[in-house]
Amino acid sequence: MPLFLRLLTLTGLLALAACGGYPGGPPPPSDARVAQLARDIRALGPGVDPEEAQRAARIAHDYTYQLAQEYQITDGPIIHNTKVNMGIKPRGLCWHWAKDIEERLKEENFQTLDLHRAIANADSIRLEHSTAIISRRGDSMYDGIVLDGWRDGGVLFFARVKDDTRYEWFPRAEVLAAKLGHDRAQALLATVED
Repeated sequence: MPLFLRLLTLTGLLALAACGGYPGGPPPPSDARVAQLARDIRALGPGVDPEEAQRAARIAHDYTYQLAQEYQITDGPIIHNTKVNMGIKPRGLCWHWAKDIEERLKEENFQTLDLHRAIANADSIRLEHSTAIISRRGDSMYDGIVLDGWRDGGVLFFARVKDDTRYEWFPRAEVLAAKLGHDRAQALLATVED
C-alpha cells in the first residue's frame, strides 16, 4: 500500500479511535462475570458437570483477557481489524478469537460439554463474523452459548445462541460448504483442525 494511503488510513483510524475500545487494553474479567457464565453453562441442561462449567467459564474469560494482551487490543473491533489488515497489529480478527478460544477449551477434554464454530453474515453485505460456541455434550450449537472475544474488544461476550439478536449463527462447516463446495470445505477444515 502506498505511503500516502497508509498515512491517510492511519489518520482516519486515529479520528475514529474515540468510537470504542480500551486505551490501556480491556479490563480483567470479574469474578461475577465468570460466575454468571458458569451458571449459564450449568443451565444448558442436566448432565453438565458443575466443575466443568466452572472451569470452562474461568478459562473462557481468562483466555480472552490473555488473548487481548497478545493481540494488543486497545481499540474497538473494527479499528483493530483495520490495523491487523494493515499489518500494524499481529492478530485479533474475529476468526482468530474463535479459533484460539475453541482450541484452548478443547485442551480441557470436557466430558459433558461440546465446542462448535459458527459464522454469521456470510451471505450479506454486513461484516462476516465468526465465533466459538459451547454446548452440553451431544446438543446442537443452536442450544449452546456464544463465546465471543471480538465483539466487545477483548471483553468476553456470552449469550445463548437463541438470545443473540445481533447475529444469526450457522455452523462453520455448512457456511464453508456453501461458499467453497463440500469437498473443498472438508479439505480446508481438515487442514485447520489438525
